[in-house]
Amino acid sequence: MKKITGLPEELGIEEALEKEEAKIRVYIETRRFGKPITIIEGIRENVKEILKELRRTLACGGTFKNNHIELQGDHRKRIKEVLVALGFKEEQIEIL
Repeated sequence: MKKITGLPEELGIEEALEKEEAKIRVYIETRRFGKPITIIEGIRENVKEILKELRRTLACGGTFKNNHIELQGDHRKRIKEVLVALGFKEEQIEIL
């Protein structure tokens, strides 16, 4: 991770700034047999923990591939409120 502030890493300010800067795109792709997959791009930090929480909250399967999160099913209606609850700002989240 690139240092932004020059402050000690223990303060956690770098991580907070990274989270604030991130633009998160959410969109749907159709896979085999017409099954929808929700794709989330732009999350770089704590991806495994965020994925675990998304799968638990949305009651679906999911994985992290090619620098994006894939969730089984169409979760566009609920994903914004879940990401906001995880600490992301509403302005950062773009649902296509």
